[in-house]
Amino acid sequence: MKKHTLITGFMALMMMGGCTLMPEYTRPANPIPETLPGADRASDATTAAVAELDWDKFILDPGLQQVVQMALEHNRDLRIATLNIEKAGALYRIQRAELYPHLAATGTGEKERVPENLSATGIAYTSELYTAGVGIASWELDLFGRIRSLKAQARQQYLSTEDARSGVQISLIAGVAGSYLALAADRESLALAEKSLKAQREQYELIRKSYALGVASKLDMLQARSQVDAARINVSTYRTLVASDRNALNLVVGTTVPEDLLPENLTAIQPFAEIQPGAASEVLLNRPDIRLAERQLMAANANIGAARAAFFPRISLTAFAGSVSADLDDLLGSDSKSWSFAPQVALPIFDMGTRRANLNAAHVDHDIMVARYEQAIQQAFRETSDTLTAGTHLAEQVAAQQSLTETLEQTWQLSNARYKQGIDSYLPVLIAQRTHFQAQTGLVQLKLARMANQIEIYKVLGGGQ
Repeated sequence: MKKHTLITGFMALMMMGGCTLMPEYTRPANPIPETLPGADRASDATTAAVAELDWDKFILDPGLQQVVQMALEHNRDLRIATLNIEKAGALYRIQRAELYPHLAATGTGEKERVPENLSATGIAYTSELYTAGVGIASWELDLFGRIRSLKAQARQQYLSTEDARSGVQISLIAGVAGSYLALAADRESLALAEKSLKAQREQYELIRKSYALGVASKLDMLQARSQVDAARINVSTYRTLVASDRNALNLVVGTTVPEDLLPENLTAIQPFAEIQPGAASEVLLNRPDIRLAERQLMAANANIGAARAAFFPRISLTAFAGSVSADLDDLLGSDSKSWSFAPQVALPIFDMGTRRANLNAAHVDHDIMVARYEQAIQQAFRETSDTLTAGTHLAEQVAAQQSLTETLEQTWQLSNARYKQGIDSYLPVLIAQRTHFQAQTGLVQLKLARMANQIEIYKVLGGGQ
């Protein structure tokens, strides 16, 4: 009867283990405006789907796709983030396992010689004791949810590592694409510089021969030579930039990118898929950095439950069922069966305020995580606002720069024609050539900025996860 009552009480304690002192989680209100600046409400559905838009559906250029895939396979930062997920998953499984008893099969054998002076009979003898069975070593009944709160905390920390990996992957994709575009832009500028150098050398040779014949002045010849030297500097500068861009691309990819995958210029790169940003700022909650901040907040919330549970008693159980015998041959006999059941209750009474301080610290950690969560949202809103605002003006700037380049080319041709006809000196030609080259390279940089802005929009809206 006593054994039945003991088991019934044990089962009742197990059923009580479902409660928890963890506070109910409530997501903080968004500390940002409800709408993004310069966005269109009609395209909210498109924006909400950006987080689900795979990177290879946004990046359409085959060469860049292959380079991004290489980075996903070789980049060390992404590899570390993936390993962190595996580590956090293992820690979560360890914490979850604390909810259940750990069974272990045990077997011991002990021999002891008792000397004459310690023997009750005055005769020395050898005692033996053998045990075999299955036992539970100090299993805590989670009556007040301490272990469950710690499990919830570990789970949020595990999920936060997945969000961290998503953030690393998005940044990696954007970084690879940015480096790829920078290399294409500098290669295009290098081609312009080499073309300009060739033209300047041809012009200089004509003027030098004219000077030898007494047709052109020495000033014209020196001015033409200065243009050649300036063009040589430009070529050397862009060659250095191209080499640096290749090194940067190889570094972010994590391996050497083959020559046949490298872009020749920006024009050769297939445009990205068009993204129309919507108006609702709530879409920013899909960003992995925001999700990570909220996971950390939820983990801090769970930790409060564990700190609260520390004020209540902790009940641990130790149990054993098996055989005990003084003779190894009789260990498995029917009369050697044995069992033990030993609950232990630890009731906190006085600890110099340690538990109260831990609870206060848990509340402060929660408040810190709330502030970090709100800060992450505000930072995301600013990044998105700046990116969208820049994007609305870049297309207009590219068109204006294109028109300016064409105008300056005509100016250079007319100035050169007037010089050949003897109407003007060589100085207007020199100025026109210089400004035309600057306009060409400026156009390349604006095209680069526009394409980079498209990548940044995809990134700040949480795409590529």
